[in-house]
Amino acid sequence: MSTADDDRTALDLLDAHLECLWRAACELQRGYRAVVPEAPRGLEGRAADRATTELLRWGHGELTRIPRSPADVFARSVGSSLMELRRRRSPWNAAALRLLENPYVFLATGPRNHEDWGEDVLQLMHREVPDPRGWLRIDVDRTNDARHALPAYPFEPPSAAGFRARLHQLEPAGAVTALAVMAEDWNDDRPVRDRPERDALLADAQLLLDRYGPDTQFWTNALDAASDPARDFVQAGLKGTRVHGFITCEYINGLDLLEELGLIAVSGDEVGVFWSFGAY
Repeated sequence: MSTADDDRTALDLLDAHLECLWRAACELQRGYRAVVPEAPRGLEGRAADRATTELLRWGHGELTRIPRSPADVFARSVGSSLMELRRRRSPWNAAALRLLENPYVFLATGPRNHEDWGEDVLQLMHREVPDPRGWLRIDVDRTNDARHALPAYPFEPPSAAGFRARLHQLEPAGAVTALAVMAEDWNDDRPVRDRPERDALLADAQLLLDRYGPDTQFWTNALDAASDPARDFVQAGLKGTRVHGFITCEYINGLDLLEELGLIAVSGDEVGVFWSFGAY
């Protein structure tokens, strides 16, 4: 294993521990019992790269400083440390969090393993493959017990062969605006087009999509892209977007999923899935 692999493994261990700690803290905050995991031994000294070593030391310091009570402070502190670690790991992570940390979205990248990239998208929706670079995923439903009934929840996708019938190709400029508009909530009264940080959000969306390379194809389930592959989603706004459906119609855990907008990036090596949900 290379030193780069060792460094990534070390950061993955820290990230995984903080996430387990955060989930335990959230359970305690809700008044449930939870086992608070111990930190892996020697966590601050596992890396070969100096920058990684410093990041691990920072993370170890955070672990020693996090208050274990009251439960709400514990959960908030762990969550803050986890997000900060993910921001510091890569500029791509930082851009993803600036753009999409708050809305209800799904963000994941996986390897391109199949000639029919619909198979790769299905693997991502079923959480079957890791990010090839170890970068951030945003997926609040990964541990949702709704997945016992619907493994791809909140998606209820067609077979891979049915993807093309529900998608339209976007030009790169249209893809950037489709991703940037996902910074909105479906009931948001602050559309991206009117925000002072509009250009910064578009720049973050561009940075995220640059990951996949200049020959990437972009696809969306938005109906208007059929006649306008360069559609400016930011100018149009998220509300009222008409789509081919990929999400479940089932009423689960008190949520109806009524709205969505999806963007799929397909390169020769990777497939990225970005999806925004309106839930009530």
